[in-house]
Amino acid sequence: MSDPLLNEHATASAAVAVPSSDPVPADADVSADLASPGEGNDDGLSAEVMAGRTSAHYTAEDIKVLEGLEPVRLRPAMYIGDTFKKGYHHLVFEVVDNAIDEVLAGHATKVDVIIHPDNSVSVADDGRGIPVDIVPGTGRPAVEVVMTKLHAGGKFGGEGYKVSGGLHGVGVSCVNALSDWLEVEVKRSGKIHQQRYERGEPCGELQIIGDTDQTGTRVHFHPDPEIFVPTDDFTPEYHYDILSARLRELAFLNRGCRIDMRDERTGKSHEFYFRGGISEFVRELNQTREVLFPEPISLRAEVPVTKEARNSFITIDIALQYNDSYEEKIFTFANNINTIEGGTHLVGFNRAIAKTVGAYGKTKGLVKDTEPLTAEDVREGLTAVISVQHPWPQFEGQTKTKLGNSEVRGHVEGMVENKLAAYLEEHPTEGEAIVRKAQLAQKAREQAKRARELVRRKGALESLSLPGKLADCSERDPEKCELYIVEGDSAGGSAKQGRDRHFQAILPLKGKILNVEKAREDKALGNDEIRTLITALGTSYGENFDDKKLRYRRIILMTDADVDGSHIRTLLLTFMYRWMPRLLDLGCVYIATPPLYRVSKGKKEWYAYSDAERDRILAEIGSEKSEIQRYKGLGEMNPEQLWETTMDPAHRVMRQVTLEDAVEADQIFSLLMGEKVGPRRDFIENNAHKVEDLDV
Repeated sequence: MSDPLLNEHATASAAVAVPSSDPVPADADVSADLASPGEGNDDGLSAEVMAGRTSAHYTAEDIKVLEGLEPVRLRPAMYIGDTFKKGYHHLVFEVVDNAIDEVLAGHATKVDVIIHPDNSVSVADDGRGIPVDIVPGTGRPAVEVVMTKLHAGGKFGGEGYKVSGGLHGVGVSCVNALSDWLEVEVKRSGKIHQQRYERGEPCGELQIIGDTDQTGTRVHFHPDPEIFVPTDDFTPEYHYDILSARLRELAFLNRGCRIDMRDERTGKSHEFYFRGGISEFVRELNQTREVLFPEPISLRAEVPVTKEARNSFITIDIALQYNDSYEEKIFTFANNINTIEGGTHLVGFNRAIAKTVGAYGKTKGLVKDTEPLTAEDVREGLTAVISVQHPWPQFEGQTKTKLGNSEVRGHVEGMVENKLAAYLEEHPTEGEAIVRKAQLAQKAREQAKRARELVRRKGALESLSLPGKLADCSERDPEKCELYIVEGDSAGGSAKQGRDRHFQAILPLKGKILNVEKAREDKALGNDEIRTLITALGTSYGENFDDKKLRYRRIILMTDADVDGSHIRTLLLTFMYRWMPRLLDLGCVYIATPPLYRVSKGKKEWYAYSDAERDRILAEIGSEKSEIQRYKGLGEMNPEQLWETTMDPAHRVMRQVTLEDAVEADQIFSLLMGEKVGPRRDFIENNAHKVEDLDV
């Protein structure tokens, strides 16, 4: 999501910068921009075509039929999301998904992914190999048809694939269309077949280049520089960490599959292989927490999709384990796709676990009829991974983020009820621990309810009663407003004086807010600064969060450039991630980047945001007669300096906080802010050498 009030690109852990331009005045005339010669609009139409829309001349000559892969090259974002970092890496995932489909079909056990020195990528599997015989009615080899035709593949019927994540048949052909060259090598029927393409077009016939006793497919491609053009905030190159996170996830979800990744640019490599599948996934997710019992509970079944389709099966694979935290963390997947919005598999699981644990507690005399456990009580401290494989999945929306198959709910619910009930009967120690954990959550829920009622009676969470320390802006359209959350009264005073009062609000916080990773809701609501934050934002929190009531489109964390400032920023991010994660989904949270140095010489001054920039300035102006000032706190800047360097939309540098990997984000927050000291110490020791600009 681009933002018109950000200036330049910067990156940080769990944060991605967004480019910007100067804000456009409300009364600006933008009609000239729409009709600029040689430029297009959001539809990719030229100014001449736009002008033609007002003409009555509209005939068959105006109709263009796009052939082959032309639609992909004309509208790449429709197929891969965008033509920047996300879409660039998506090319690799499309090819990998094809290899994993061979794993799901039971014909492959190994996938190799290599980033080559020229930034090309190859993906190889030991599956059956794409067919090379002639497709009836086309006169062309199947592999060429798959590579050059949209909606062509083995996933639309027949016996090629029972389950697949790549359902649309556009994956590898899209990669071909958006690569300046691609080579496919197929090992099949004792021969090695090879064909090369350039921008989606075959360079020649499919050829046999050798003999082999192996089978499999290898796709080697290079993203097209005409499509993926460098910008100020995007460099067309592959990031090892982004690729490895997805490959690791796929290895967890497909037990027994070995995925090897190698980066020939750096020599870095990793082998992902998890014999325990998602049980190991859950174990890793809980490695920074104290668990209630050592081994995750594994529930697995294969059931017919319907009574009529008894030869088609849904595979349900669930692993779960409880820890002593106050949050639930449930990750759901359908055909290896991360369904971040949940769906019918999640609904079935939630209903079943609440019903089963509640019934077990009553049967064993642990739960009284007068104090029943709610679903929220049972899920507190639960970490679970739910994976289903369905031959005909229905995803809501093109982004495949929510599973919609109605029959899945009943299958998951029935399987969990039966198998979890049997597990609890056979493991009474674990069963009692789960019930006791839920009862603690029940008591805390009642305490939190009383705390909320008390706070609301005082009006502290109502939007009509804004906190006194908030210096609000005069603008009332949230889309135009931004809130600076500032460390300390000193910096808050400078920010209030230096801001643009029309659209910038200032909220100074006193000291460090409570670490919500270690505190239940009732204790957190007793913290003045947390109540102040909730009130200022206007959205409420948790399940009651309402983004329609958000009072500011941008929430900017502005803290000192020292250890305390970093800690405060982390506490604020922890609060938002745990209590208001939707703010991060919406792209509303930013981190201000004040300068580290002010370099002056005579009456001129420059600001540097890093040691390297400071040294470059000194090299240009000469170090003689220059009083380099190192800013350790925002309070050291006067209002004019704070505005000019950190708050002026025309010059400021900001980072937008995004969640590119929810699993990794959850682990990092638990690691840094949780109860277990050992993993945090190990993390610090292993990463201390990466720290720059450390002020103690």
